[in-house]
Amino acid sequence: MGVRNFSCRDEACQDAGFPVFAPGLVPEVSKPDDPYGEIVGTSLAIRYVLRLVETVADGDSTALLLGETGTGKELIARAIHKRSPRRGRPFVKLNCAAIPTGLLESELFADKGTLFLDEIGDIPLELQPKLLRAIQEREFERLGSSLTKKVNVRIIAATHRDLETMIFRREFRADLYYRLNVFPICVPSLRERKGDIPLLVRHFTISAAKRMNKTIDCVATESMAALVKYSWPGNIRELENVIERAVILSTGSALEVPMRDLNSRITAGRDSAAQTLEEVERNHILATLKQTGWVLSGPRGAATRLGLNRSTLHFRMKKLGIFRSTESL
Repeated sequence: MGVRNFSCRDEACQDAGFPVFAPGLVPEVSKPDDPYGEIVGTSLAIRYVLRLVETVADGDSTALLLGETGTGKELIARAIHKRSPRRGRPFVKLNCAAIPTGLLESELFADKGTLFLDEIGDIPLELQPKLLRAIQEREFERLGSSLTKKVNVRIIAATHRDLETMIFRREFRADLYYRLNVFPICVPSLRERKGDIPLLVRHFTISAAKRMNKTIDCVATESMAALVKYSWPGNIRELENVIERAVILSTGSALEVPMRDLNSRITAGRDSAAQTLEEVERNHILATLKQTGWVLSGPRGAATRLGLNRSTLHFRMKKLGIFRSTESL
């Protein structure tokens, strides 16, 4: 059971700007040896991220994953681990937003493996010096023990927060930030990779249909168009939840997307603030870069026009997912 040949009408699919589904276009299940796991997509934005994953994976440098909630930062972290020499060792996830004060040391047990510090922007201020020491010295003392334990661990951190703003507000230590921000990777929002939505719809439909022992082999063109049109503020996680509900509701071989709910979300999105501050900033920087021919420095460069120094502009571009090939997205 599952998806045999997930498809929509060829002409409409092409007009909407997404690929026509055919057998073999996307693997039905992730292969056990697939280094990218469940990362699905062929857009420029996601391919750029995967190139960065390839670049940083071989070494031991700390990586900092930046991006909105629900964009798949944990999958990127796991991909780095799977491509690294530590792939045979543990991958330990530590949710910094939920760790009780005083237990940080007890959680640092990914020796010779990878420690993924999720939601690093939510770690309490009083724990940040302990974490800094553990990262900097690669050593810690377990709770209730006076013995110092050395640890060989690769650090990957992730956050949806603006750490630079938090530093300004004295909510995050600058020294910890600079220790983490060795190799930043900006994970794009789903709005920045709309061409991947049909592939993700198929992927999530396959997965949900298999779990529910259903056979679903098509989706209405208007439903797919609505899914592509929606802005997905909850990103891939929200899309996955919508598709799971659609599979539950489907009684035949066609995916029954709850259009009323989706249309109400689109309407609510129009009624809310037109753009987030981050979107406004991204669009402003992009417009300036195009005006200057993507020249960053110099008296006529984008940094001067924006009132920033070159390094700050370069960081903001990385954080907002702006790179030269953005022009063709």
